[in-house]
Amino acid sequence: MENNLPDPNFSQKQLDISQTISVYLTKVYNWMAVALLLTGAVAYFTAQSETMIQAIFGNRILFFGLIIGELALVGYISARINKLSSYKATLLFLNYTILNGLTMAVIFMAYTSASISTTFIITAGTFGAMSLYGYYTKSDLTKIGSLAFMALIGIIIASVVNMFMNSEMMSWIISYLGVAIFIGLTAYDTQKLKRIAINGFENEESMEKSAILGALTLYLDFINLFLFLLRILGDRK
Repeated sequence: MENNLPDPNFSQKQLDISQTISVYLTKVYNWMAVALLLTGAVAYFTAQSETMIQAIFGNRILFFGLIIGELALVGYISARINKLSSYKATLLFLNYTILNGLTMAVIFMAYTSASISTTFIITAGTFGAMSLYGYYTKSDLTKIGSLAFMALIGIIIASVVNMFMNSEMMSWIISYLGVAIFIGLTAYDTQKLKRIAINGFENEESMEKSAILGALTLYLDFINLFLFLLRILGDRK
């Protein structure tokens, strides 16, 4: 006689997976929120200090040193995450957000506070919607992620070329493409993080480190989406 009773082990496994996803993504978004707050605070208070502004933006060596330092930290965290302790990974991540805040102070010099606030709210809404889509969609977004990444390389090259061409039309095209790319990456990265949680973690330490790397990924999506939208919607001083 066929047994139609539910398998209690299956139900428990499903519950465990759901709990893992919830705990993991909560950690990811919490760290991302902390990073955004830290970057915003550092950027704002740096912009209020004439001494800091002069030191950073009046000295090309220091400014480009900060940029290189940011890129180096992202690369180091991404490449060494498995060998770092969760404590060290967290410190490096927070240090990166502070450095990014120092260089992002320039937006308070270039755009009005009202347009920065409005663009941030629009970015948060767009990011939230695409993150929810990435979480709930049944479609595989791997192809979208791959296309978005290739397009990102393309606009990086185009941006470098436009530094010499100084074409306003090219700048607008890059900005709109940048928004589209990071909208796609937000959905893709969210789905990727959900799959990581479904696959599980060896221990609490591995979850913590993965959460830091996940927070860094979504933080970069958010910041870049914000900057591209600001170029389109922002009111310059």
